[in-house]
Amino acid sequence: MTRYLEISTRVAEQVRSRQLRPGTELPAVRVYAAQVGATASTINRAYRHLADAGVITVESRRRARVASDGFLAALHLLHGERVFRLAGSDDPALQILLNRAGRAVVLTGARNSFQGLRALAHNDADGAALHLRHHTGVYNAPFAHALLRGRDPHLIRLWAREQGLIVPAGNPNGIGGAADLPGLRVAKREPGAGTRVLLDQLCIEAGANPDDLAGPQFSSHLEIALAVAAGIADAGLAVRAAAIDLGLDFVPLAWERFDIAIPGSALGAAEPLINAARDPAVRAEIQALPGYDTSAAGQIDLL
Repeated sequence: MTRYLEISTRVAEQVRSRQLRPGTELPAVRVYAAQVGATASTINRAYRHLADAGVITVESRRRARVASDGFLAALHLLHGERVFRLAGSDDPALQILLNRAGRAVVLTGARNSFQGLRALAHNDADGAALHLRHHTGVYNAPFAHALLRGRDPHLIRLWAREQGLIVPAGNPNGIGGAADLPGLRVAKREPGAGTRVLLDQLCIEAGANPDDLAGPQFSSHLEIALAVAAGIADAGLAVRAAAIDLGLDFVPLAWERFDIAIPGSALGAAEPLINAARDPAVRAEIQALPGYDTSAAGQIDLL
């Protein structure tokens, strides 16, 4: 490997491993040259390479320092372009994000939270979209931490969204919550879907047995809304955005976090997805959907 590339790779590895954190100053060119046994021109070239990649910033009359997004830039520099395989939950806003990320992200496997976590645990996916409420009330982090233990678990924050009961216009059955569902035809997501888990949790909290709910089963929020609109279900739990275009009513029940669980090794491949989540135009388009909050989109939580 060319000497300047060897040195820039070494610095990028230190940024990736968090030995060098955002804002950390790098040694002056001549000092670093003496430390590693290279010429000043070689260090200058290495620093320019790192700056061009976004790992460091170089300003006139100031020492080079690690960029605020140097961690992601280092991952991209070290691992290059590769397709990010996303498994997990269904969400009406997800296609907006994927359209911006382009061919760098592909959907794989069944579209529910449990299946996504299973694919992630078996290395059949690089990330899992999920919206699971732990018994402690915390969303997503306990599940990601448990499934990715020893693999540097992270959460990529996407949005918060509002879940509730979709009912016919005028709410003819007077449904106010999960306690009113027994005896009605309830459209449900398949077992393993985060929305099905939430429905079961809400029923138990209301003193109802979720196993007693009769009604058809579907694989997306849109299908649940269509079932209510077609009259084959009296109600169904889904996001608010699924109800609006069909002229249905909505009984709000919960706001939940929608995140992507990911091992640290896949953060480089996830860069297009993270950049898409941070894109103001993408955030504005998703925010315009009823029942969405994108204020934390693109944040990365180390678990």
